[in-house]
Amino acid sequence: MLETDKYQYMAEVIKAMAHSSRLLILDKLREREYCVCELQELIGADMSTVSRHLAVLRNAGIIDSRKHNNQVFYSLLCPCVLDIFSCVMEVRKQNGRGLK
Repeated sequence: MLETDKYQYMAEVIKAMAHSSRLLILDKLREREYCVCELQELIGADMSTVSRHLAVLRNAGIIDSRKHNNQVFYSLLCPCVLDIFSCVMEVRKQNGRGLK
């Protein structure tokens, strides 16, 4: 892998996470696997919007899905991506932007 390919790949994964609803999904999937209907309720968006967010995360290789009867369940494949949460909050703290 070329050096530039490595950074391109990292940018794609970070881009996949770069939405507040996707970050919420990832944070929830840290706890356990969720079905689409549960995630829809948590996010408060329509099913097609939630499905698009899940597809972006799945295509980036961050989450996985499994079908059980008529439901699709999602799980976190790479919990280490959540390490970015504490890093971002540290940046916020360093910039004097405390939590509201």
